[in-house]
Amino acid sequence: MDWLTLTWAGILAFVIMMYVVLDGFDLGIGILFPWIHDEQQRDIMMQTAIPVWDGNETWMVLGGALLYGAFPVVYSTLLPTLYMPLMIMLAALIFRGVAFEFRFKAKTYRYRWSIAFAVGSTIAAFCQGLILGTFVQGYGVSDSFLIVKDYQWLTPFTLFTGIAVIFGYGLLGAGWLIARTTHELQTKMYLFAKRLLILIGICLAIVSLWTPFIDPHIWHRWFSLPNLFYLLPLPIISILVMGYIWFTLSKRYHWQPFLFSIILFLLAYLGFCISLWPYLIPYQTTFWQAASARSSLIFLLIGIVFLLPVLLGYTLYTYRVFRGKIITGEGY
Repeated sequence: MDWLTLTWAGILAFVIMMYVVLDGFDLGIGILFPWIHDEQQRDIMMQTAIPVWDGNETWMVLGGALLYGAFPVVYSTLLPTLYMPLMIMLAALIFRGVAFEFRFKAKTYRYRWSIAFAVGSTIAAFCQGLILGTFVQGYGVSDSFLIVKDYQWLTPFTLFTGIAVIFGYGLLGAGWLIARTTHELQTKMYLFAKRLLILIGICLAIVSLWTPFIDPHIWHRWFSLPNLFYLLPLPIISILVMGYIWFTLSKRYHWQPFLFSIILFLLAYLGFCISLWPYLIPYQTTFWQAASARSSLIFLLIGIVFLLPVLLGYTLYTYRVFRGKIITGEGY
């Protein structure tokens, strides 16, 4: 195996996961917005994310740039295939970003910007679920031309994964708000987190049972021997983690629900990677076939060696500076 291509596969997987976790919880805040009717509590919810939300989206930009540079075949294939959900997602993210800034300035029509924030967050999360589902079910490529009549991005499976991502981001958002808020708002988030955890458990079970029937590669990966015994710990650990999240919510712990929700996402992401490995264009093109020329990968690696620590350092520093509880009357 080419270590250079494997290194880039690992870097890309890490960057995508950083985006999912970091932007996931602030999208989750918007998803939870319609269920909170008190404007002061809504202010607190937004104030927990204001210092970090734009930095979180940096990881999405970096992921797109790295995909273009390191795996151009995938970039040129994936984007035209998913043009519509990607454009809707970007429009929703812009809509949400505008709502972040305008809601605090608006007086008479503040509720409209609250709606814009909630709708933009929910649509963006749903579109990311559509993209995820399309990637799992696959999309056809023949002689560099896209075949979309057999693998469309709007199918029962992709619609379900879109809904599942909304619930997942909602759980991350509730966990984040539990860690950052107090009193009545925090109490509400404990209740929402429990409900969302049940929904996430149901969604994970359905997706786990549904996915192996999508393609023989996935069925063989998970249910052939001895793979079944090697991979069985993953769903068992996931169930244990969900049980522990429920325990931390019942005991009213502050940071543990959020941290272990991230672990649950990591386990789901690991299962996704196991199902598709080693394909970047599902079941047709592997990492090695899709990679750029070796000289290009080396050139890019030199740049990322400097850029990634800076981005990680900035992210950690920002979260450290703006740590602590947000209460009524305070903000950044």
